[in-house]
Amino acid sequence: MTFRDPGAQEGLLSPIWAGRDTHTSDAAVLQAMIDAEVALARAQADLGMIPATAAGAIEGLRSSVGPADLAERAREGGNPVIPLVKAMTEAAGPAAGPYVHLGATSQDILDTALMLVAHRTLGPILDDLAVSARALGRLAAEHRATPMPGRTLTQHAVPTTFGLKAAGWRSLIIDARARLDRVRRSLPVQLGGAAGTLSAVEAYGGDLRLLGAYARQTGLAEPTLPWHVLRTPIADLGAALGFAAGALGKAAADVLVLSRTEIGEVGEPTGGGSSALPHKNNPVRATLIAAAARQVPALTAVLLGALAAEDERPGGAWHAEWQPLRESLRLVGGAAQAAAELMTGLRVHPDRMRANLGLTGGLIVSERLVAELTPLIGRAAARRLLDEASREGVPLAEAIAGRTPLEEGRLAEIMDPARYLGLAPALVDRALADEEDP
Repeated sequence: MTFRDPGAQEGLLSPIWAGRDTHTSDAAVLQAMIDAEVALARAQADLGMIPATAAGAIEGLRSSVGPADLAERAREGGNPVIPLVKAMTEAAGPAAGPYVHLGATSQDILDTALMLVAHRTLGPILDDLAVSARALGRLAAEHRATPMPGRTLTQHAVPTTFGLKAAGWRSLIIDARARLDRVRRSLPVQLGGAAGTLSAVEAYGGDLRLLGAYARQTGLAEPTLPWHVLRTPIADLGAALGFAAGALGKAAADVLVLSRTEIGEVGEPTGGGSSALPHKNNPVRATLIAAAARQVPALTAVLLGALAAEDERPGGAWHAEWQPLRESLRLVGGAAQAAAELMTGLRVHPDRMRANLGLTGGLIVSERLVAELTPLIGRAAARRLLDEASREGVPLAEAIAGRTPLEEGRLAEIMDPARYLGLAPALVDRALADEEDP
C-alpha cells in the first residue's frame, strides 16, 4: 500500500532541516506505518497464518486517507494507527479486510514505523558524517603543524595547531557516527499484541517464528521480547542522536569563535547575508548546527524519561516520545548535512593565526620560559620573574631583557610561538593513524 501526500511540513522555523525531511515528514511516517502493516501481513502469509492472496491484496491497497485526516481522527483513540487500520480494513474489502492488523496492537505498528523512519533517516546522516570526517582528516594532515593560539576560558593559553583542532573535531564525529551506526543496525521491530504476550498471535495460529519473519520483512532487527515498556531501543537512539548533535555542535562552536571579525582564523565556504548590513558574511551553517546542538539534548531527556513506563503498556510515556524522536532525527540530519558542507569548504587562514599568536606580546610562551629558566635560576625564581613581567604591560621580551642568563639568540628562539607546539603534530599523526576515515 502506498500513499502520496499533497502537502508537507515546510520547516519555516527550523531552517536546519527545511526541505530535507524526506524520511521524517508526516507523509513519510504514514508510509512507514503502512509499510509496517504490509510487512506484518507478508510475514503472516509466509507462516501460513493468513492466505497469500490476502497479503497481496493488503500490499496492493491504495488509500485516499492522508496525514491531516489521520491526525484529526487520532484524537479520539490517542494515536494515528487506529484510524489507519480502520481505513485499510475498509479499503481491503470483505475478503482481505479481516487480515489487516491481525494479532497486533497500535503500539506495535507505530513503534515499528518509527524504527523504519529512524533507519531510513540515519542512512543519509551516516553518509554526511563520513564526508565531514574525511574532510577534517585532510585538514588535520595539511595543518598538523600550523600554529595558532590555544584558548582556555576564553583567553590565550599556549600555542596549538589547527591540525590538532581539526583532528579533535574529526574524532568526535567519527565517534558519533560509530554510535549511530551501531544503533541503526540494532533497531528492532515491535510485536507484542495487546499486553506484550502475543496472545492474539497464538489465538490466530501463530508462534514466536512470527517475530523473525516480521523482522525479515521490514529489514529491522528481531527483538528477544516485546519492548512496549522496555524502551532501550528509543533510549539508545535518543542518546546517540544527542551525542551526535553535541559532536557537531562542538565543531560549530569553534567555527563561530574563530570566524569572528577580530579573530578571522577560519571562514565558511560561503556566508549568509544580513537584512540590514551589506558587509556581513555570516557563518550560517555553523549557526544552524549550533542551534540544533542546543535543542537535541532536551529532546533526548524526554526520550530517556520515557524509560520509566508503567505496566505492560503505558499511558503518556509512549505518546511523549513521538515528536521528540522525530525532531531529533530532523535536527541531527540537518546538522550533519550542514557540517558536511561546512567542513568540505572550510577556509583556513594561517596568516591570521600567526598574527593572533602575537597579541599577548609573547606571554603565550611564558610557560616555556619558566621551563627553560628553571634549571638556571630555579623554578620559584623563574615563576616569580614571569609573574612580575606579565603584569608590566609591555612585550615580554622587553620586560625580561637583561634579567635572565639566557643569550639573546636563545631567548628569541624560545619566544617564537611556532617553536612551542608541544606534541601537537605527533598527536595529529596518532589520531589519523588510530582512527580510520569511515
